[in-house]
Amino acid sequence: MVAIIDYGMGNVSSVQKALKKIGLMSNITADREEITKCTHVILPGVGSFNQAMKNLNERGLVDVLNEVVLEDKKPFLGICLGMQLLADFGLEDGEMPGLGFIKGTVKPIANHELPIPHMGWNEIYVKKNDFFANIQDNNFYFVHSYCFEVEDDSDIAATVQYGHSITAAVQKNNIFATQFHPEKSQSEGLEILKSFLQ
Repeated sequence: MVAIIDYGMGNVSSVQKALKKIGLMSNITADREEITKCTHVILPGVGSFNQAMKNLNERGLVDVLNEVVLEDKKPFLGICLGMQLLADFGLEDGEMPGLGFIKGTVKPIANHELPIPHMGWNEIYVKKNDFFANIQDNNFYFVHSYCFEVEDDSDIAATVQYGHSITAAVQKNNIFATQFHPEKSQSEGLEILKSFLQ
């Protein structure tokens, strides 16, 4: 069973619908026991880094994520805000500690006279092919105002150009995460989900 972490931040039902399209059942949950029994973990999210970390802490989900992702090494997928929360810190409103699974900091997108948020379809540039092997079209759907500045380039799986190079996906051991929304990226997004869940 795939656990979609419910922490009050956004697009959990759209992720569940996308998984159903590829024939996979999932459970939207904040229950520790259900999460520890799952085979795969998905952390979606839209909204504020600070509020998201507060919600995860208040629900006791930081400890269970540490257990299933870092200790049990279960496959983990973060989506949009769910990728950003992997960072050491977010700088949205002061400095807020993140999960710290991947070294780096979440900062506002540098404004190069481009609209913020970065919203719509954009082409990604793949650096690691593990989850992109079956992709024919590298255009994916983005909605974000902040970006993950990753400390170790070897953790970056893909980038996107928006005034400058921005991290579009990260991969480290059992952890994979995307700044774009695979659940909103049509057939190619579904291929990403299939690759993660294989």
